Amino acid sequence: MKNNSRREFIKASSLLAIGFSLPSFGREKNEIHKITNISNASLGLELNPYIVIDDLGKIIIYNAKPDVGQGTWQAIPMLLAEELEVSMEQIEIRMTDGTAKFGQQGIGGSNSVRSRWKPMRQAGAAAKEMLIKAASNKWQVSENECFAKEAKVYHKPTNKSFTYGELIADASKLEVPKSPTLKDPKDFKLLGKSLPRPEIPSKTNGKAVFGIDAVLPNMLYASIEMPPAIYGKVGSFDGAEAMKVKGVKYVLKTERKLAHAIPEAVAVVADNYWAALKGRKALKITWNEEGVERFSTEKYIQKLRELGKEDGNIYPENTKGDFTKTYTDASKKLESVYETPHLAHSPLEPETATVWVQGEKVEIWAPVQSPDGVIKQVSEYFKFKPENVKVNAMLLGGAFGRKSNIDFVMEAVHIAKQVNQPVKLIWTREDDIKQGPFRQAMVSVMQGSLDENGTMSGLNHKQVGDAILRQAAKMDFKTKPDFVAIESVSFKGSPYQIPNRRNSFNLAESPVPIHWWRAPYACNNVFPQESFIDEMAHLAGADPMEFRLKMLDKDARMTNVLRELANRSDYKNVKTGQAIGISVVQLYGSYIAHAVTVSKKGKGVKIEKVVSVIDCGLTINPDNVKAQTQGNVVMGISSAIKNGITFVDGKVQQNNFHDYQILRISEAGFPIDVHLMESFESPGGVGETGLPPIAPALTNAIFRLTGKRITTLPFDMDNVG
Repeated sequence: MKNNSRREFIKASSLLAIGFSLPSFGREKNEIHKITNISNASLGLELNPYIVIDDLGKIIIYNAKPDVGQGTWQAIPMLLAEELEVSMEQIEIRMTDGTAKFGQQGIGGSNSVRSRWKPMRQAGAAAKEMLIKAASNKWQVSENECFAKEAKVYHKPTNKSFTYGELIADASKLEVPKSPTLKDPKDFKLLGKSLPRPEIPSKTNGKAVFGIDAVLPNMLYASIEMPPAIYGKVGSFDGAEAMKVKGVKYVLKTERKLAHAIPEAVAVVADNYWAALKGRKALKITWNEEGVERFSTEKYIQKLRELGKEDGNIYPENTKGDFTKTYTDASKKLESVYETPHLAHSPLEPETATVWVQGEKVEIWAPVQSPDGVIKQVSEYFKFKPENVKVNAMLLGGAFGRKSNIDFVMEAVHIAKQVNQPVKLIWTREDDIKQGPFRQAMVSVMQGSLDENGTMSGLNHKQVGDAILRQAAKMDFKTKPDFVAIESVSFKGSPYQIPNRRNSFNLAESPVPIHWWRAPYACNNVFPQESFIDEMAHLAGADPMEFRLKMLDKDARMTNVLRELANRSDYKNVKTGQAIGISVVQLYGSYIAHAVTVSKKGKGVKIEKVVSVIDCGLTINPDNVKAQTQGNVVMGISSAIKNGITFVDGKVQQNNFHDYQILRISEAGFPIDVHLMESFESPGGVGETGLPPIAPALTNAIFRLTGKRITTLPFDMDNVG
């Protein structure tokens, strides 16, 4: 047994670990993440290891929200550091491991800062108050005579000070304050400031460790041949030629655990990745595709169009007035049909996981959006005790919702259980694009009417498509609308005041695996709604900006955003040969509007610039808000003008970035000017909010320039008539 010195014992035992237990943070009934099974228990203050301080003054802050590039690595610790009165240079940031003591750790719905805004600040403030009390006790003075600054507690009259390290042993014995006092935002030293993100240097010099970078002693590598029709089963396979490849150790049958299905596959496991990949190419497999639907994109879209002619399941709480009568009686009315395609997530880092199964225990290194979700699913499916599943949450090289589905982790566990060695599974880009899951394709039928004053008197939005929750949670939406699908166009989500409105949803089941894609349904819904609002403005002979402003009389925040957009984009002074299109969205507690300026380029159009105005409440790091908005603009334009995912005979037709294209650097040379509105409202989400309105802003600009109304995505920018 190792003999520890008294000092080592004190160092190990004198740690202040403080935080708040975190439930699901009161997500609204119709918001996307109501599907999680997190407890809705009351928020309570209790000891919890978000902040750890040792007697030498080292401060460790745990970030409970995985970083996919959206900046949570900095943002969540900043909330704690602000109230703890320490600088970012004084802390070491670590990632949480999915265990229950850290609360809900999944990311999605641009909810990280929104959900942690108050609890993390409370945790920092409570720790600070305990340290101040410990110092006042040492000096035998009133706590009111003490204050904290830069990881020290000072006595105002004498300017004496103790470091946090000198106080930690005493502070850790105190009762945790039940209602710590939070700072007034005007006193913030970190929050709202454009601070350099601490992880960026490591991401640029190659030192950052992403999921794909995990390395273990005696680790093997796996590459999987999956069925071309996604849901196929292995009929038979011959791995003899694969086993002849130097380095190949095993050829195994495996499976891919999806929420609604379990396709089979064949894995080649080798002592290096290239051998695994080469062995995979040598496999001879006969696939059993009995019962696999020969899905066709062309037939499915036609099915959506036909269902669009039928009545949908009404959203009762998002229907008011008498739309049918208003529309029937109107002298000026319009109907349009809009279409959006299936899309792949295509994160830069493809799906990967490293797993080591040792008897009844399993340890996982993976880029996942929910480390606690990994523990739950792996323990349930493979019958491990939850406490025997350890997750090392790594940096993610992109996700966009894809890595909240952990099918690739389950595959890696299934393989590792069979080989008795650590295994790293790596999907190829082709695997990622061809296997999904994908963003759902949808058709929206829009109807609108004008009154005698040229104002919208009625709006009907009928959505037709599949439901993610039908697969993910086995919910039945045949006779009721999908409560998630109405995202961004519900009464709460839409900023417009229209007296007669109706929203409905028609389920169109498909075998395509679908999953949350950045701004999951808003990316399908805002394109038709904001395009149709422009169509109605044109029918009314009104300016699109003024037409919208008339319907925003009760929404001061969106009104201010739109007026600021008009100023920033020089909306009323368009240059000859150019046109400006606008679009807005109210999503995840934020308000954003885009203005896209276009000009003619041969038979097509060219984007001259994009101006974005966002009111996201109080910001953590303004530079990060701008970066996320710029990223949303680029991704949104890419999804609007590049080809979607198409199926023929049940098989995806795209393979890699040569035929599933994304916007190239040469195509993204236009300036993106982002302006933040000053606001003291609670923080809103920014990781996804800017994406849905960019496509309609672009197509609205094209209509104003060319007179051509684009109703189907994607479209060819070089040929718009």
